[in-house]
Amino acid sequence: MTPTISDTERQRENGESDHAGRPAERGVTIQHSSVQHAREATVCVVGLGYVGLPLTVGFARADYRVIGYDVDESKIETLQEGIDTTGDLTDEAIQQDNVAYTADATEICDAEYVAIAVPTPIDDEERPNLDYVESAAATVGSHMQPGTTVVLESTVYPGATREVLVPTLERASGLRVGEDFFVGYSPERATPGDSEHGLEDVVKVVSGQNEEVLEDVAALYESVVDAGVYRASSIEAAEACKVVENVQRDVNIALVNELSTALERMGVDTHEVLEAAGTKWNFHDYRPGLVGGHCIPVDPYFLVHRSRREGFVPELLLTSRQVNESMPERVAELTIKSLNHCHKTLRESRVLLLGLTYKPDVADIRSSKVADVVTYLREFDVDVVGYDPHGDPDAIRESFGVDVQESLSFSGFDAVVLATPHERFLELDLGSVAEQLNDDPALVDVTGALEPEDATSEGLVYRRL
Repeated sequence: MTPTISDTERQRENGESDHAGRPAERGVTIQHSSVQHAREATVCVVGLGYVGLPLTVGFARADYRVIGYDVDESKIETLQEGIDTTGDLTDEAIQQDNVAYTADATEICDAEYVAIAVPTPIDDEERPNLDYVESAAATVGSHMQPGTTVVLESTVYPGATREVLVPTLERASGLRVGEDFFVGYSPERATPGDSEHGLEDVVKVVSGQNEEVLEDVAALYESVVDAGVYRASSIEAAEACKVVENVQRDVNIALVNELSTALERMGVDTHEVLEAAGTKWNFHDYRPGLVGGHCIPVDPYFLVHRSRREGFVPELLLTSRQVNESMPERVAELTIKSLNHCHKTLRESRVLLLGLTYKPDVADIRSSKVADVVTYLREFDVDVVGYDPHGDPDAIRESFGVDVQESLSFSGFDAVVLATPHERFLELDLGSVAEQLNDDPALVDVTGALEPEDATSEGLVYRRL
């Protein structure tokens, strides 16, 4: 069924006037709505992961009645017991009297607003997989009441809200968009492990199918986001902004990663070059490293997918992906060179990997590129052992296929690779570390988190990207 587009929406898309001969207002500034949103409304958040659970708590703190829905019954049981399942909140934060955590989809019918925050991965051929969005939309559509506003928060390609979400909602509900229910898009900007940039602290981009829905959605989010909202001119613009945010980071990190390879071959220290270049006021501070996680390695492919449909292949985006995907092999090569420099026999060498999660001070090992470092080192028959103070040891053993220390010990190792610089590792006494390691040890500091002089003064052969 083709989604219905209201007259107001059609005017906005064609650049026509919608207010007494004036052009439709565009989201060029952050605005605060004068509308006082009705706190008696019920909000349902579908998907209670690292995006959906903080959103649920945010609406609850703003005094809405909130339904937190997830298909994972074990997760719901944990939340009902008052236990934070993300590690980014607290047990106290999720224990709100006005929140009902449930795996019963029939409760969705009580909500005037539904926010969908489900995963959107890519498949083995690097194409967007929107199966979770379609499944969530089918569930919501089967239970929502007329008048409901559905806001998608998941990362998608431009056009996916209208092409995928809306038709699925219509099929499941028998209702028509723009007449019986309404849709908006507001991309999540969650940063796991970053307490300074939570839901309340980051400007929220919002969009709606027409001006009235846009203002309604803006008022809803303004009531929970202290930093304010940015009104995008269209749903497609809001969808594109989310992927572009991470495309920019991917391209910039790829640049410094490629520079680090080139400068190493010239015998020039990359970090010294970046420090010097950083004295210019408009130089952007990016550092080489592994690019893992659920956003930066994934989001560019959403834009590539949509762009290819229009007959244009964004080569820079794809090249940046290739550069960053090559970095685990580069880290392994740097480790091998360090062992060779220390006159170690590779087949007899033991390497301790410090930090296996995808970013510092989080517990999530999914999409961690450290797993690829393990794979490459094993091609040289190097014995690899891991340690991570945040990651679950059993999950690491299963996912990475390595032995994992329960408590940190450097005894018997020929080299240490600081892959993910958790705060705890930055406080290591390198003198004590060197004493425990075998003779002539190496330290590969992937991101350059430690001071080279501190390592070399303790007799460690020090390398960094």
